[in-house]
Amino acid sequence: MTTLLYDSDFYRWTVEQVERLRLGKWEGLDVENLAEEIEALGSQKRSELENRLAILLGHLIKWDLQPRLRGKSWRLTIKEQRIQIKKLIRKNPSLKSYLSEAIADGFELALVLAEKETRLKPKDLPKECPYSVEQIFDDNFPIGIQNV
Repeated sequence: MTTLLYDSDFYRWTVEQVERLRLGKWEGLDVENLAEEIEALGSQKRSELENRLAILLGHLIKWDLQPRLRGKSWRLTIKEQRIQIKKLIRKNPSLKSYLSEAIADGFELALVLAEKETRLKPKDLPKECPYSVEQIFDDNFPIGIQNV
């Protein structure tokens, strides 16, 4: 019954599963789907980290490769993503162990963003992430960012 409810009325399924969990009614739990949903929640946090890094890295690339187009919008996007990423990691400290992989995955998306939002060609873009972890999270990097 709970699996059928999971497929037909997800919201009601969640309400019932939460109620059973809180009351300790273990026999009525849809364990397989609960496990899948909890796993998906963790994956969402990883995806959020990758996506925020992609936006941050994409704007750092644009900042580096198009100095004449630097402006307040790019600076504030860089600042916003740094704040959001730091907050995400503060609330989910185990994501730190995934940071190197998330940077690599985010960098792939950053290249797409940079190419899409500029006139840069793939040959003009870096092949590997040119920024260290310290630079990625340094509010004073790149030099001059605070002056725009």
